[in-house]
Amino acid sequence: MSATQLAQTYFEAIEKKDGEIGAYLTLTKKLALEQAKFVDEKIARGEEIGLLEGIPGAIKDMICVEGVRATAGSKILDNYIAPYDATVIKKLKENGAVILGKANQDEFAMGSSTETSAYQITRNPVDPSRVPGGSSGGSAAAVAADEAVWSLGTDTGGSIRQPASFCGVVGLKPTYGRVSRYGAIAMASSLDQIGPFTKTVEDAAIVLSVIAGQDLKDATSAQSGDKKFEDYLTGDIAGKVIGVPKEYVENLEGEILEIFEKSVEKFKALGARIETISLPHTQYALAIYYIIMTSEVSSNLAKFDGIKFGMRADDLNDSGATESGTAKNLLETYLDTRKIGFGDEVKRRIMLGTYALSAGYYDAYYLKAQKVRALIRKDFQQAYEKVDFIYCPTCPEVAFKFGEKTSDPLQMYLSDIFTISVNLAGLPAISFPIGFCEIEEKKLPVGGQLIGEWFDEEGILNAAHTFEISEK
Repeated sequence: MSATQLAQTYFEAIEKKDGEIGAYLTLTKKLALEQAKFVDEKIARGEEIGLLEGIPGAIKDMICVEGVRATAGSKILDNYIAPYDATVIKKLKENGAVILGKANQDEFAMGSSTETSAYQITRNPVDPSRVPGGSSGGSAAAVAADEAVWSLGTDTGGSIRQPASFCGVVGLKPTYGRVSRYGAIAMASSLDQIGPFTKTVEDAAIVLSVIAGQDLKDATSAQSGDKKFEDYLTGDIAGKVIGVPKEYVENLEGEILEIFEKSVEKFKALGARIETISLPHTQYALAIYYIIMTSEVSSNLAKFDGIKFGMRADDLNDSGATESGTAKNLLETYLDTRKIGFGDEVKRRIMLGTYALSAGYYDAYYLKAQKVRALIRKDFQQAYEKVDFIYCPTCPEVAFKFGEKTSDPLQMYLSDIFTISVNLAGLPAISFPIGFCEIEEKKLPVGGQLIGEWFDEEGILNAAHTFEISEK
């Protein structure tokens, strides 16, 4: 099969399935077929091609692809066409990967269900009555529904790993700095990280090898030494020590606990040693995450005001919008644009963050949260003196039904309880399928999460790969 035929096969699958799934917001058929043709020409000339050349994937809509609409799932960027490629896109193009389109997401990556997208809901391919997780729900669903071989998402507090768990695919959140964030529309700059969704751990390693590395346009990015992460998949973890944090499992119950315990036994059978460990500051993680993240959201989203780019209220005549040209001054233009352009969840987080950063509250909230963040990081440092990896369920639950949590934001936030500490500490983590819960005659996927030491992606990839191949 040629690269062009492969791309066309995936566009046919999208046409057939995506009406129900809703994984894509924008398709880039012209770009994809041009990329595929270029790969076919290389093959015809007898030139060597890379592992990702000609392989079709999807891109979360907050990652910029030159000349393609990038809405970040928000009406405020409805008319925004990216004028440049994000660094990860530049690397993918240089390596011959084929880009099928832009995937749906929660608005500005704020959500755990892809229900806050201003455009459409995305359904879980395993059970379309349930959410695919979020915020990278479209990226996860595209891979799970065989509408892409791989996809890119972003992870600020679990937005790759939680949808990977819900959709039964592999999701990798790299170490903070492993992958350049340049060209990803920022949500919370000290927490965001770009990573891949794939069907197998090996595929995740292949995509990471392409997108990782230092970038002069992102001062937080680090050298990767041109590692080929797929070369580290030995399928052997004998002698490795895996820590299970008691704080993560003490409140687990039912089928998820049973599946998790079986997976722990599987790691033992593969030659790993299991130790119970403690991460004592875990109890504060959710609270401080929602202070730090909302504070950074408040700062990062201040630029979306209808002046430089994106939608402006004066341009609209929709119901509820300002009549064209009626804003009396600049402040009214700002206020009207943000009132119409942002959804409820985005407004909620901007208000929370603005409050936490306001005079008189900064020390009580933001500064204190940063101090506790340092303690959470220290917990992990001390744990890694005794263990090689930390292992826990990715989520305390399986995919929930639409509307189940939208009326109670706190219940939605609790979906990320096992994932947010990783972002606060800047660690790498991978979610991979470990079993199924049977609910209403549906087998719903459960993910296991391996957390590695800083810049030890090869370690967690190999451990997850070893588990995966033992299942086959």
